[in-house]
Amino acid sequence: MSLALVDATLADGSVATVRIADGRIASVGADGPQLLDTVLDLAGMLLLPALAEPHAHLDKAFLAERIDNPTGDLMGAITAMAANRHLITAADTVERAERAVRLLIRNGCTLIRTHADATTDNGLKSVEALAEVRRRVAADCDLQIVALTGWPVTGVAGAENRALLRAALDVGADIVGGCPHLDDDPDDATEHFIVIAAEYGRSIDLHTDETLDPHKLALRDLARRVISSGFAYQVAASHCVSLGVQDEHTQAKVAELVAAAEISVITLPQTNLYLQGRDQRVSTPRGLTALPALRRAGVNVAAGADNLQDPFNLVGKGDPLETAALMVMAGHYLPVDAYESVSSAVRRALGADPVSITPGAPAELMAIPAASIREAIAMQPPGRIVIHHGRVVSAGLSV
Repeated sequence: MSLALVDATLADGSVATVRIADGRIASVGADGPQLLDTVLDLAGMLLLPALAEPHAHLDKAFLAERIDNPTGDLMGAITAMAANRHLITAADTVERAERAVRLLIRNGCTLIRTHADATTDNGLKSVEALAEVRRRVAADCDLQIVALTGWPVTGVAGAENRALLRAALDVGADIVGGCPHLDDDPDDATEHFIVIAAEYGRSIDLHTDETLDPHKLALRDLARRVISSGFAYQVAASHCVSLGVQDEHTQAKVAELVAAAEISVITLPQTNLYLQGRDQRVSTPRGLTALPALRRAGVNVAAGADNLQDPFNLVGKGDPLETAALMVMAGHYLPVDAYESVSSAVRRALGADPVSITPGAPAELMAIPAASIREAIAMQPPGRIVIHHGRVVSAGLSV
C-alpha cells in the first residue's frame, strides 16, 4: 500500500506531497498523489521525523498514587519500590506499561527504550512483563528492553545479580544495563557489564553517575574500558549527572574520552530535576550533565523523560515534546536542537536507522498542528498523526 501525505508543511516552511511506499519515503515534492495512493490531507500540519523515547521505566509507570516517596530523592524512591513490590503483579505491570506505551505512541513516539528491574527483590517479573508488552505493541512501535541489574555485581556478593542479568537476557531483554556508580567498585562493575554484553553480543545502556557527588565519575571509567576492550557494540550512558559539577577542564577531558569511545549520552532532565539537589538549598543545581562540553566534543546527546508518574517522578505526560521543552529551558538548547535530542539523536543512540524527510528514509513520521518546531515544543498540541513503518498508527484514522 502507498500513502500520499498531501500539503504537508516541512520544517523549512515549504509545502510538499510526501509519498510513502513499502515503509519508506518514496518521494518529496510538488507532484500530487498517484492513482493508487491512499491520500491523507495534512493542510495546516507540520511534518517531522517521529519522536522517540530513549529511557523509560515502563514497569514503574503510573505508580505515584500507590507508592509514596516521602524524601523525594533517588534513594527514597529506590527504597519505596523495594518495600512495595508485594503491591505489584505481573498483570498489573503489563497493563500499566502498555498504557504508557500507547500514550507515548499517541504523542508521536515510534521507538522506545525501557529499563526493566532485574533485581533480587523483583527477579525476572518486569522483564517478562515488558516482553509481553513488546509483543502486544509490535505493530505500532519498536520497543527495546534493557535489563536493569541490581547491585553489587562485583565479587562473591555480586554473583546472584550477574546470574540474574544473564537470565534476563535469556528470557527477553535486549540490552545490558545496571548502575555501576552504586557498586563498591564501579570500575570493576563496568568491566562485568562489558564482559557479559560481549558474551551475548548485546549493546550496553548503563545508569551512570546519577548523583551530584563530584567524587563519582564512572563515565570516565566506562569510556576507558570501552576503548581498551575494543567493545564492538553500541554503548549508551544515561544520566551522567556528576559530570555537570566537574570543573571545565575535567568536563572537556571526559567528553573527549566519551566521544573517542563513541558512547551516546542520554540526559534525563525531567526526573533529574525532580530527584537531584534537594539537599543543596543555595544555588540548587539543575541535575543535568555537562551538555555544552559533550556537544563541543561531538558526543551524540539524546534526551528522555526517564520516569512517568511514579515514586521517581510524580508528574510527566508521556510526551517527548515535554522533554524537549525542558532541554530549551533547563539545557539552554535552541528549539531545533531540542527536537533533534528527542528524535534523530535518540535513534542514533538506540541503533535505529536515521529519519529525515527525504526519499529512501524510513517512514517514521509525525504530523502535528503547529507552524514551526518552536511552536510544537511550546504548545505540545494534541491531534497528532503518527506513522510507523509507513502506516498510520495513531490519530483515530483507519488507513
